Amino acid sequence: MTRFQALSSLTLGAASALALSAVPAAAQSTAGTNEAAFATFTPSDTPNNDGIDYSIWDEAMSNLVISMGPSLRETAGPPPASFGTRRQYGHVSRYRLEGTRIMFSFLDSDVISSFTEYRQDLENTANIVDIQALSRNEQLAYWINLHNVAMIEQIANNWPVRQPRNIEIDGVPIDEARFITVEGIALSPRDIRERIVFANWSNPKVMYGFWRGEIGGPSIQREAFNADNVSRLLDRGARDFVNSLRGTQKRGSTLEVSEMFEEAAPHFFPNFEEDLRAHLAEYANEDTTEILGETTRVSASVREYDIADLAGGVREPSFQNIETASGTQQSFRIPQSMGRLLQQREQKFQRIIREGRTGTVTFSNITLPGDLDESEVE
Repeated sequence: MTRFQALSSLTLGAASALALSAVPAAAQSTAGTNEAAFATFTPSDTPNNDGIDYSIWDEAMSNLVISMGPSLRETAGPPPASFGTRRQYGHVSRYRLEGTRIMFSFLDSDVISSFTEYRQDLENTANIVDIQALSRNEQLAYWINLHNVAMIEQIANNWPVRQPRNIEIDGVPIDEARFITVEGIALSPRDIRERIVFANWSNPKVMYGFWRGEIGGPSIQREAFNADNVSRLLDRGARDFVNSLRGTQKRGSTLEVSEMFEEAAPHFFPNFEEDLRAHLAEYANEDTTEILGETTRVSASVREYDIADLAGGVREPSFQNIETASGTQQSFRIPQSMGRLLQQREQKFQRIIREGRTGTVTFSNITLPGDLDESEVE
C-alpha cells in the first residue's frame, strides 16, 4: 500500500480540515491516578451536531486488515515445521483461522510514523472540539478509534513481537502506559476502555470495538468507526466473537468463555453467570445457542495472547513466490509460514462456500421524523 497521510478532519457544521501535531506525553503508570480527572470525560446531557471525519483511517484499515472469515468452531491443527528446520515459524495458535489480522510485517518506517502522526491528530482534535459535547455515538467512535490507532502504533513500533502484552513503554506494560494525552490528561489504553467508555456506556457490546492486538480478543474492523456505523460494527464484532472458539467453548457441562468477559464483569456483568449468559444469547447463532443450553456453569478460562498479524510476530528467513489466479508468477515473495496460513484461509473459505454458509444481511437503521434514534449506543 502507499503511505497514507495521517490527517484528521473535523466537521463543525461546515467542513474544515485540521492537520495538527503534538509532542506525546511520557508514558506513566496507571497507578495513583486521581479518579476525578476522568470525570471530565463524562458525556454531556446536551449533545451538539458536530462530527469527526475518519476517512483517512477508513482507507488505512481497508488496506491493512485481513479477515480470516467466520469461525467454524473447529480447532486449527498444528502447522508443519518450516522446510529445512525444526524451528516453528508463523502462527501455531489453535485460533489462527479466526478473527482479523494486521499486516505488520509489510509496514515500512514511513507508514509506521504516520500512525504516530494520526494518533497525535486525534489527540489534538479534542483541543479544538468539545469531545464530551458530541453525540454519544460520535464520542464512542472517537474513543474506539483513538484506542485502536494507539495500539497499532505501538505494536508496529515494536514489531516483531510474539505477544503484544509483553511490550513496555518506558518500563510500563503497553496496556497500562499513559502515552495518550487528551485535554491535557494522560491516558492508557486501559483507561480509555474502562475508565471512560465502560464507565459511561451501559451496553456491553462496546467491548467488541477495542482491539488489543491479540488473536484471543475481538477483531479489528476493516473500516473506521464513526457515528453512523458504530452500533452496526459493534454488533458485527459481538456476533463474530461470541460465536467463535476464542469467545465461547463447551467442555462437558461447562461453558468456557474468554477471560475478557471476567475483566469486564464489574461494569457489565455484576451477576456474572446470569448476566453473561443473557448477553451471549443476544448474539448467539444456532450452534452457540445449543452450547448455552447444554452447559450449567461458566468458566472464564479461554485466552490466546499471540499477536493478531499474518507472520506470527517473527521474521522468517525462508520465502515462497506468490502466484495470481491466472498462474502468472509475481515478483514478490512472502514467508513460507504466511503462505501456508493464507492457503489454509483459502481452503476454509472454499469450504464455507461448498457448505452454503455464505450470506450476511445487514439492516441499516433509518430514522424517520418523530422516531427515536435506536442506533444510539447507550
